[in-house]
This record gives sequence, structure tokens and C-alpha cells, in this order.
Amino acid sequence: MTDQGDPETDFLEQLGQRVRTMRALRGMSRKVLAKVSGISERYIAQLESGKGNVSIVLLRRVSHAMGAHLEDLIPSTEPAPDWAVIRDLLRKATPEQIAHAKEILAGGSASAPRRSSFSGIALIGLRGAGKSTLGKMLAKRIGWSFVELNKEVERENGLSIAEIIALYGLEGFRRMEQAALTQLLARNELMVLATGGGIVSEPLTFDLILSSFYTIWLKAEPEEHMARVRRQGDLRPMADDRSAMAELRNILLSREPLYSRASAVVDTAGLSVDAAAARLIEAVTPVLQNQARSFGLRSVAM
Repeated sequence: MTDQGDPETDFLEQLGQRVRTMRALRGMSRKVLAKVSGISERYIAQLESGKGNVSIVLLRRVSHAMGAHLEDLIPSTEPAPDWAVIRDLLRKATPEQIAHAKEILAGGSASAPRRSSFSGIALIGLRGAGKSTLGKMLAKRIGWSFVELNKEVERENGLSIAEIIALYGLEGFRRMEQAALTQLLARNELMVLATGGGIVSEPLTFDLILSSFYTIWLKAEPEEHMARVRRQGDLRPMADDRSAMAELRNILLSREPLYSRASAVVDTAGLSVDAAAARLIEAVTPVLQNQARSFGLRSVAM
């Protein structure tokens, strides 16, 4: 019998946890991952439970199916978990950003210009949080434009989100998402922005959201998320999956540390649409008043 502290056992358990977390961040059910990777659902279940004696080839197929890098799944002995974030940032950074980072690490100046302009209110949260419904109500109330980032991606590329992912993969979609966000920011106009639920798993794009908008996490109970999605007739990616609620809870649990980076949290659990909208308006009132004072503008009538 293998001892509890056996290094190989610990490694497999950590590997399983990383696969499970990565899958949740991607919003993929185990069934979907099995279908995309061509690996049996039973094997993936063993892998995630720490009991899979995985080969490097199969692990590569799993990582590719999730649009992740193989090294992101391998448990690390590095002491700081921020290394994974730094590595991901470096992969997507421009040559100018890399050069600036090298200058700072070498003891140079960190005085390069940074984006600090205020672009409005961004709503984040899981599907079914009410970002579109409440975002439209808020925008109408304060007289700003309302924008859904996913619709901007579709408009700029002439394809649906499903078609983009099918043709270019999740990483391709994330690149288009970041490009669409950059285009929106270039307009230099105030807006209420509704984002996709998984945008928080893309560090560069999410950091751009956080630095450009007053970001609010619309939070609800898993059962409410599920009920709202089903009422909308959108069952992706949970259709015909008996473990749909467990998958949703896992996704929410994995993303909570990222969602909690928002400037504020509005909990809509158990609230009617009107009551949730009132709570959202209450949450943004102070920042709108501060912005009005900063720019010498008349306060928005709330």
C-alpha cells in the first residue's frame, strides 16, 4: 500500500486538481472535455481524482482540448503561485511590454505611461448573473451606452461565438475578445459593459477591464444561475448532463477568487429584477459622483 505522503501520490493528486480547476475556469463539463480531447470520460474522472497514471501524450491532448499549455497542468515546486500568472502574461505580452518589464526587473524606471482613464462600469459574473438585463437598466438610467463584449466580438468578426471557438479554438476567441475590448476603449466614451463569464480567466484582458472600468461582480446562488440560464433556453455547456449543478458549482468555486477582484460585489440572490437593479444603482452611485466631481461635471441623477 502506498503511504499517504508518497511524492508520486501527491503529484497525481495535485495534477488532478489542476486539471479540474482548469476545466472549471474554461466552463467545460467533463463530458465536453472528453469529447473534445478524444479521451474517455471515465479516464478523465480518474485523472481528476488523482488516480490516473497519465501518459504525457494523453495529458497533452487534455491540455490542448482546454486551450491550455501543458506546463500549466504540471504541479510545480516553485514557491510562489504568481509564477503561473507571470508566465501567462509573458506569453501574451507585446515585445514593447516585455522590454519594459525587463527594464523594471533590471532596476530601471517604471515611469512608462499607464492607462488610467475611466471608461465606465463593467459587469462580471457567471452566466445567468443578470449582466445583460441589469446592465441595460443601469445604462438607461444614467444615460450611457450599453455594450455586450461578446456581441462586439461577433460583430467585428462576422461569426457567432460558437463558430469562432469551433474555427479558432478558445485561445483564438480570447485574442479576438481582447482586440474587441481594445477597440471599445479607443472610443473614449462612457459605457456600461457586460462581459462574458470566463473573461476573468484571461489575465491580460481581465487586468485591462479592472484598470479601465469600475468593475462589479454580479453574484447569485448556483441554483439561480442555473434557473436563469435554463429560462433563457441556453443550456451550454450543461445540456443533458446529470452533473450539471455540480459542474456549475465547481466553475463558480474556481472563479470566485478572480471575480472577487472586482471593485464591488452586488449580491442579487433572492431579489426580483427591479430590486437587483436598485441595488446595482446604489452600488455605482458613489463612483459616479466621484467622477462627476473629478471632471467638474453635473452629477448623474440617480
